[in-house]
Amino acid sequence: MRSIVAAFVAVTLVAAGAPALAAPCKDAKTGKFVKCPTTPVAKATKCRDAKGKFAKCSAPGAKPVK
Repeated sequence: MRSIVAAFVAVTLVAAGAPALAAPCKDAKTGKFVKCPTTPVAKATKCRDAKGKFAKCSAPGAKPVK
């Protein structure tokens, strides 16, 4: 009996979370689901100091690695 209740609770929680995930891909005017816009993934900028060691880009003399 406990396993049935636990399974029901798990299914309910998963089903409740699904609309929250789909909300950004819903058209605001029509309310219909649309294809989600793809955004390019930005690369993390790495910098090196004058000695060639990795450093924070805000450090003095640090230059971005190409």
